[in-house]
Amino acid sequence: MPAKAISTESAKSDKLFYFVATAIVYRESDKRCLILKRDERERVHPGKWAMPGGKLEWGDFDLKNPTSMHDDVIVFDYAIKELLEREVREEAGIEIEDRPRYIKSLVFIRPDGIPVILADFAAKYKSGDIVLEEGAFTEYAWVNESEVMKYDLIDGVADEVKETIKIFNNG
Repeated sequence: MPAKAISTESAKSDKLFYFVATAIVYRESDKRCLILKRDERERVHPGKWAMPGGKLEWGDFDLKNPTSMHDDVIVFDYAIKELLEREVREEAGIEIEDRPRYIKSLVFIRPDGIPVILADFAAKYKSGDIVLEEGAFTEYAWVNESEVMKYDLIDGVADEVKETIKIFNNG
């Protein structure tokens, strides 16, 4: 029998993480990537430059409308792609193309003790004008691989910008 509700009641307590995905958005017209400055009030990395991204949430999974069923297993295809599209739209006000490309993943522990699985993706800019999410970001910049070094970045952002530019310039 398929699940009727999302629950962690039966989950093993030592197996739970936040899942976060970020999108390094690449604009083909000038070969630059979008970075955003986090608000000083943010709990993690206040005032640092980052890229759009966010957590998977229980509300992302409508159990009455799954993509498919595999026996009693409810399946949601494209959940990470949809997460990236939503977060880029909410945080920067723009749209990305359909096929984000995997860059890397890592696990970290937030200062509040919450473990996080982070997956970084390269995504092509599709359309729209930047409108920053109020209270979350204060500035934005489109940067190339040398310009990104001038910003106070979260560790790893410069490498991800360079990798994104490489992915989309070299196929």
